[in-house]
Amino acid sequence: MEINQKIKQTRENMPVVEAIRQNFFDAQPFKGLTIGACLHITKETAMLLMAIRDAGARVIACASNPLSTQDDVADYLRTYGNIEVHGKKGMTDEEYSDGLYKVSAVDPDYVIDDGADLTVVLLHRVGWQPKGGLEETTTGVNRIREMNLRYPILAVNDADTKHLFDNVYGTGQSTLDGIIRATNALLAGKTFVVAGYGNCGKGVAQRARGMGCNVIVTEISPLKALQAHMDGFRVMTMEEAAPLGDIFVTVTGSRDVITKRHMNVMKSGVILANAGHFDIEIDVPSAKELGLNILADGRLVNLACAEGHPSEVMDMSFANQLLGLDYLVKHASRMENRVHDIPKRIDEEVAELKAKALGIEYDIETPEQSEYR
Repeated sequence: MEINQKIKQTRENMPVVEAIRQNFFDAQPFKGLTIGACLHITKETAMLLMAIRDAGARVIACASNPLSTQDDVADYLRTYGNIEVHGKKGMTDEEYSDGLYKVSAVDPDYVIDDGADLTVVLLHRVGWQPKGGLEETTTGVNRIREMNLRYPILAVNDADTKHLFDNVYGTGQSTLDGIIRATNALLAGKTFVVAGYGNCGKGVAQRARGMGCNVIVTEISPLKALQAHMDGFRVMTMEEAAPLGDIFVTVTGSRDVITKRHMNVMKSGVILANAGHFDIEIDVPSAKELGLNILADGRLVNLACAEGHPSEVMDMSFANQLLGLDYLVKHASRMENRVHDIPKRIDEEVAELKAKALGIEYDIETPEQSEYR
């Protein structure tokens, strides 16, 4: 699809972000600010970055993954969006790091991160820090909770309208999309192993079952293992699953989930893919040494082999980013330098706007019900 048509269609599929953009265009809440972003450069991200620009900010962005940039979108943002973008599909590690440093070098007032790589760079700077930041992903939130922060960060990932939809439905669909595009494999009847049963893993397991797969879940958490069991999936260790699976997807946010000892007992023709943020969940060198089918070099299969999450679900995630950024601009100076939840009212507003856009009607709580609760 031609880029202008792609952008038009994406805007139509993201009505909440578009409504906020129009409000911000009039109010100009970010006028005079510099906003730095480290995100997957996709057509959905373009809607977020252009909304921030239209709210009065200077925007500079870099890629949050060497393989996830959509080059036509990056070129569109540079040419028509007046947005500085440092990213291309297939970046080297050096080019990826250079993008992070270029964003940090402009001294952004606020930052939007996806995985916390930009946050790490900024926290190592001396003498200057942003006023506040936002983090998009589970992996990123987990990383920054272990850091000694020098500015407040909103955990966008922890908003219900983000992780219950983006993580479950977005990751579920886009991961299978990436596997199918890369392999054209018939999923029906295959044994599909999902490593990790967080929100992303739940989505992948549900969609794989919907495609006719026999799904096995592996976990390190007894609680999540029980959830997977009661959701009707077989649960076992990776040692037990390794010789049974036809397709393996890691969605843990951890490292060394599938190692050479697991690969040594796998079937011929097995497919390995990762939908976690970093490429450390699967032992990629061993997979290549053994001649296994490892998709996207172990990086995010849904973004490297497909186009990432559908626009409709990213509408809520990026609406949280926009409203969260507005909240930071107004309140960051009075906030502690730690990770904060997205305010409940923002979460509720995003849900209300999305339900309205979809024509969903729901009951309104009566005063008596509110008092009882």
